[in-house]
Amino acid sequence: MAFFKWLITHISPVFLVTSPVTSYADQIYSIHKSRSSAGFSLDIPLIMLVASILKIYYWFGARYDMSLLVQATIMIVVQLLLLHVALTYRPSKAAATTLHAPFAGSREGGTHIVRPWNFWQWRSARLYWQFLTYYFVALGGLQVILGSKAFYITLQGYTALGIEATLPLPQILSNRQNRSCKGFRFSVLVNWLIGDVMKMCFFFLADTEVPWSFKLCGLFQFACDMYLGVQYWQYGEGEGSMDGWAGGKDDVRLA
Repeated sequence: MAFFKWLITHISPVFLVTSPVTSYADQIYSIHKSRSSAGFSLDIPLIMLVASILKIYYWFGARYDMSLLVQATIMIVVQLLLLHVALTYRPSKAAATTLHAPFAGSREGGTHIVRPWNFWQWRSARLYWQFLTYYFVALGGLQVILGSKAFYITLQGYTALGIEATLPLPQILSNRQNRSCKGFRFSVLVNWLIGDVMKMCFFFLADTEVPWSFKLCGLFQFACDMYLGVQYWQYGEGEGSMDGWAGGKDDVRLA
């Protein structure tokens, strides 16, 4: 039991800190090697960047474990690189209307769905970086004004972890619509599941204090990732159905 406790205390933090790299390095390499981000969801870097930046500000009020702060910082760097590579090698506008191609919006029952102001479906890469800059600055202003308020600190935590917990949901819906996991790297899923196990052990068994926002959202994400594993077993990486979701995984983790 003492040895198991030592593993949780010393190994889990190391895994958590390195998980952004181990989870997404293969995805970045795959996109760069194939020179195409078709089938990859731009919503993955969106969700992880929005959540991780907010977690950085949340730390100033909650002062949660340092390993989780370092993880959030590394996650931002990795997701910025992933977003850059995905935008660089995205399909042409004409190709974006085909199955599994990003940036095309989504289809449900053949109806094209466009987000308000085409949010995160822009053709210009500049708009993605502008949004992230404005988001970072806006949160900084709120931190100066409300950063010492207990209600705002709590809101930061549950908002950040709640957003992060939704990461698998669009992927699950995309897989279900396409009846295929094509474009979603199996290595990413494996790292998500391993990361979930390590996080649960660390959140509930480590001596350090971990806010309940991490625990509750972590449990929800673990359940979703398990279902993603079931989908991968069901559908594999086949071509899927042409009647599926045209936005692929664009309209859709470790954290």
